[in-house]
Amino acid sequence: MSSYRLFGAETSPYSLKVRSFLRYKGVDFEWIARSAETDEAFQAEASVPTLPLLLSPNRPASQDSTHILAALETDLSEPNVIPEDKALASLALVLEDYADEWLSKLMFFYRWGGKPDREDAGERTMEQLFQGNLPRAKKRTRDEIAKKMRGYLPLIGIEKKNEKVLKRSFETLFQHLETHLQAHKFLFGGRPSVADFAFSGQISQLLRDPTPAAWLSENAPAVVAWASAMDAPVADGPFATLDDLKTTLLPLFLEEVAMSYLPWAAANLTAAEAKSERMDASIGGQAFAQVTQQYAARSFRTVVKAVAASAATEASLTEFLEAAVMKDAFAA
Repeated sequence: MSSYRLFGAETSPYSLKVRSFLRYKGVDFEWIARSAETDEAFQAEASVPTLPLLLSPNRPASQDSTHILAALETDLSEPNVIPEDKALASLALVLEDYADEWLSKLMFFYRWGGKPDREDAGERTMEQLFQGNLPRAKKRTRDEIAKKMRGYLPLIGIEKKNEKVLKRSFETLFQHLETHLQAHKFLFGGRPSVADFAFSGQISQLLRDPTPAAWLSENAPAVVAWASAMDAPVADGPFATLDDLKTTLLPLFLEEVAMSYLPWAAANLTAAEAKSERMDASIGGQAFAQVTQQYAARSFRTVVKAVAASAATEASLTEFLEAAVMKDAFAA
């Protein structure tokens, strides 16, 4: 038996984030697909009902993908995923949080928001849960799964009044990401960073759903190719310099990260600190409101502190944040 055991699902972006990371590190691990058959073993180790769950030889069981990657990077430093350049390392943290907390909204929106996609997703989820031994009432079971998942959407900000923001964000992100990945093999040069794994976990799901998959295939072929490579990535060289990346990386931050994720994350953090049940933000001139997300607030607070600490000593990071209109968001 492998010393690492990963409970996950092909339908879980965070599971695939961790699986890709383990493969990149060359770790021998056992992939245990979550299903009715494996649920008892999962429940015996899990503290929350969500995936992934990593069982490691020298650490407690963990279900937070960001913490899992950080711990594995400490234990297995090569091949490294943290750029030596502190400015790049800080920007990678920002993009990892963007993917985990904002890009995930876009994925859920396209997966469960429209009928063709949610029926397809319900079918795949049903097959995963029952491992091919499908119930006789397949259509009803599929529809019950889709209905249950749709019930979660308002909790993460997927509401009718927010759809215009989400659609604009999706197209802006992938227009800039396509341009960037046409010029660079990974987000920060010749090898994947923590941000690549976070992005690929979400994008792997978008490529499984008919509507976003069709759009990406037509408009972002470099993203599609990169996502395929990220299933089991291999380093192709060192991290690039910020100067080498800036031409295509800056527009991604300026026109998408600073326009969508930062206003939302800052407003969510403010609401969490005020113990408000809902948060309100203005994103690209559009109102965006939802239930306050406590975990996302804690995560963003950690990122702000880390980036502010680096910016205090790294002039190149400060200059980039200024150019991306993000300096105030990451002030100490």
